[in-house]
Amino acid sequence: MKLQRKAYLFAFAAVACWSTIGSAFKLSLRFLEPLELLFISSFVACLVLFTILWLQGKLKLIRNLTLKEVLLSAFLGLINPFLYYSVLLKAYDLLQAQEAGTLNYIWPLVLVLLSIPMLRQKISFGSITAILISFLGIVIISTHPEITTQLATAADTKGAGRTAGVLLAIGSAFLWAFYWIFNVKDQRETVSKLFLNFCFGFLYTLITVILSGEFFLPAWEGIAGGIYIGLFEMGITFVLWLYALEYSVTTAKVSNLIYLSPFISLIIIHFTVGETILVSTIFGLFLIISGIVLQQYLKR
Repeated sequence: MKLQRKAYLFAFAAVACWSTIGSAFKLSLRFLEPLELLFISSFVACLVLFTILWLQGKLKLIRNLTLKEVLLSAFLGLINPFLYYSVLLKAYDLLQAQEAGTLNYIWPLVLVLLSIPMLRQKISFGSITAILISFLGIVIISTHPEITTQLATAADTKGAGRTAGVLLAIGSAFLWAFYWIFNVKDQRETVSKLFLNFCFGFLYTLITVILSGEFFLPAWEGIAGGIYIGLFEMGITFVLWLYALEYSVTTAKVSNLIYLSPFISLIIIHFTVGETILVSTIFGLFLIISGIVLQQYLKR
């Protein structure tokens, strides 16, 4: 029981951190462009993961890598963090935080769809039903039927910007699902491979920043936001979640707690970013989570 209580403590700490990230993204993007924010946060994440490896005495795993493993990390780092966060942060830049964060949360359903061609898994009628339930939630959040005209005027002064933001948020879910599938097939130690992936991701971001020639020293608020995201979205929180899974009697006892995160996130977004949380966002999120929970129940 002591170990299970410890698992819950780690899990709640991870959920609490992840619940703040939507607000951190949106607030930081007031001072930084998406690429600049990724540059700072991915650099911080590399430092955090390096420190964790050093404290765990696992740096030797990096020294013993084969060329094949390095090339695999180069590929995975292209997907995450580089492409995934580039797309997700741009979605946050174009949309309200409540929209971008909720639409990104459909990745477990996208994972089911991608598993059909990539992992040759069969899909049941129940899974199709779960996907349709979540898809209805996506439609509701994307259109906000109760105030479509007002929202489009307030949140999108560039016409097609809102549509692009919705497509980018959904696209980020596809990128994360792709990364998850390839990452599961990678049997290396978790923190060491994540560190190498982020090193390559930071390298790609650095090259892009240099080629764009637009990077400049941002305001301290932007730097602080990038450091926070590097610590609590990309670094420490992931390790907290790993410990929660390690100490838990069963994975299910803590994995279900992750569904608290998007709802807590909406509350934090309201008080920190100042967004009015729409009824359609809450209802759409409820449908998305319902579809995911149904899919997980059918899987078990």
